[in-house]
Amino acid sequence: MKKILLPIFLLFVGITCCYAQHIDRSKFVNDSLDYYVNRALTNWRIPGAAVCIVKDNKVVLMKAYGIKELGDPAKVDINTLFMIGSNTKAFTATALAMLQTQNKLSLDDKVTKYLPQFKLENRPAGEMATIRDLLCHRLGLQTFQGDFTFYNTDLTREQIIEKLGEVKATYPFRTKWGYTNSAFLTAGQIIPVVTGKPWEVYIKENIFAPLGMINTIALTASMPKQLNRTVPHTLIDGRLSAIPYCQIDGLAPAGAISSSVNDMSKWVLALLNDGKVGARQVIPLAAIKTTREPQDIVGQIHHLSGETNYELYGLGWFLQDYDNKSLVMHDGGVNGYLSSVTLVPEEHLGIIILTNTDQNALYEALRWEILDAYLKMPYRNYSDTYLEKFKANETQEQENDKKLRDSVALNPIPALPITAYTGKYSNELYGHMTITQGTNNDLEIRFEHHVRMYAHLQPLGGNRFYVTFSDPTFGKAVFPFTVKNGQVTGVRVKVANFVEYNPYDFKKD
Repeated sequence: MKKILLPIFLLFVGITCCYAQHIDRSKFVNDSLDYYVNRALTNWRIPGAAVCIVKDNKVVLMKAYGIKELGDPAKVDINTLFMIGSNTKAFTATALAMLQTQNKLSLDDKVTKYLPQFKLENRPAGEMATIRDLLCHRLGLQTFQGDFTFYNTDLTREQIIEKLGEVKATYPFRTKWGYTNSAFLTAGQIIPVVTGKPWEVYIKENIFAPLGMINTIALTASMPKQLNRTVPHTLIDGRLSAIPYCQIDGLAPAGAISSSVNDMSKWVLALLNDGKVGARQVIPLAAIKTTREPQDIVGQIHHLSGETNYELYGLGWFLQDYDNKSLVMHDGGVNGYLSSVTLVPEEHLGIIILTNTDQNALYEALRWEILDAYLKMPYRNYSDTYLEKFKANETQEQENDKKLRDSVALNPIPALPITAYTGKYSNELYGHMTITQGTNNDLEIRFEHHVRMYAHLQPLGGNRFYVTFSDPTFGKAVFPFTVKNGQVTGVRVKVANFVEYNPYDFKKD
């Protein structure tokens, strides 16, 4: 669901491995890919992965690697399910573009035509916003803004749309691109208004079933019930661990689909064949073209090749140029999973990579390695280059965390009695949370909408506390409390950037 924005995952380094210029690139896929992937799985500590390459309307490679779950010998196969996160967005955008070709809606219709309750904090913007605005991330919100409130919570889709109207936009309407998951949810909720069927039913009946994607599921609640499925993993204090499935059906049209590499190959084959499966026109060509029309400027990409290229956004797809070719692509990230889907329409080339850990850059590295092989560009060993950067970043984070834990071990005394920090706190967007006293001077936070999660707070001295979340996806942090006239008045809450960049200020009730 989340678009991965860490610099090491976006090729923002300018290194060229000149020693590799002499390698015969035509042999990489057939002769070297297995070795490359298996070595990378070990180096990155990835339990399982699946890879598919389609070219000229045929599957030229489809392979599964590794295991479904750490400690379990069951192997991944081509029909094993992975959560695909934000690669869901292309399905949602395509579905709405299909409805436009049927004259059931226009992407330039105002959102309020179908959802009268829809609003934005900037009222005129809410009245003007169109379906297209929702699908290309130009409401004026900063990337991931609001996602702490919306992601993996118990809020319904209707409640999320209502709360979206309370988010104060960072930028003026339509002036800047900002990746907004709740906007895609809102777009998806127009489908039942127009068709009478929930998003998940419409997607299944009009895309999954006609394409033969028989194993793909639309909702995260269904994933634990599947027999052939991977388990999500992450790194916790440097150790690879299985974690619970995220439950993001409240944001389903933005990131809830789980699929296999076999099923995803059918999606990519159809998209590269003008929407046809054999002689059947499953997806109108006009709908496919609509999703690939540039709508927003995202920024620039600096590749290992030395190229500096544009990055634009269509509808549910990122658009790039690379080696004078147009790429249509997207990444997906949810708790314990990272994936990528890449299309090179003029080369009739498609690449799918699925992994079951959210702490790797192989999903990116392998994409570029395969692209370079087909485009006859030099071998650059992206995986090792990314891994070096990843390990350096991980080492720095562990050193920073150790300093905080060492401070906690000194048992510093808070500036106020520990009971001064307890009580109920509120944030206008999120709602409330409750802080209670744990053992000694520790505190615990329970969140209104993250009912399965809590945060453990340990004193750092003064009014600062070291915080660990029970859900490792939300990371570790330092929460500073605000004090006025000897009384605690609030606390600043910050979760991992993977969830949201912005902090939340909670006031004590």
